[in-house]
Amino acid sequence: MRETDGSDDDEFGRLVVARSHALRRTAYLMCGDWHEAEDLVQQAFIKLHAAWGRVQRRDDIDAYLRKTLLRTCIDEKRRARWRRERPASDDLPDTVQAPGEPDPETLSDRDALVAALRGLPPGQRAVLVLRFWEDLGVEETAQALGCSTGTVKSQTSRGLGTLRARLGAGAAGGLLTRAEGKARP
Repeated sequence: MRETDGSDDDEFGRLVVARSHALRRTAYLMCGDWHEAEDLVQQAFIKLHAAWGRVQRRDDIDAYLRKTLLRTCIDEKRRARWRRERPASDDLPDTVQAPGEPDPETLSDRDALVAALRGLPPGQRAVLVLRFWEDLGVEETAQALGCSTGTVKSQTSRGLGTLRARLGAGAAGGLLTRAEGKARP
């Protein structure tokens, strides 16, 4: 455990207060669950605190936090795949939606968009959240995710195509079109 002086702790505390809400919204878009989003944000801040001496000297702490949050979310999704419970029976009921999912006909446009985001692979979801929610450009998104700009472009294209197919041409599709129009190149 490292020693810190009071000013470091005060500065870190101010950062947590200032960025928690926005990071929690981003995490929610990544995972689709408010409780899991809070856990992911806490894990990101724990990792930041462990590296505070190194990170504090960097120019962009926000980018470090976003990258840590996204990688933590993706890691959790990978771990969850190995922890999944197996059904006791081979005869599973036929369902139109996943258990716990709201009826698609009662969803608002925003809820439908978030539900569709949850169905995307973690990489595509991360790219779309950074590009259209966090309003980052292609190069900034690539830097945040540690990948090439070509990967960001292809993941964006695939993710948007999947969302369009799931949302159709309805009002939620209109939300998607408006979001695309405001994103930076």
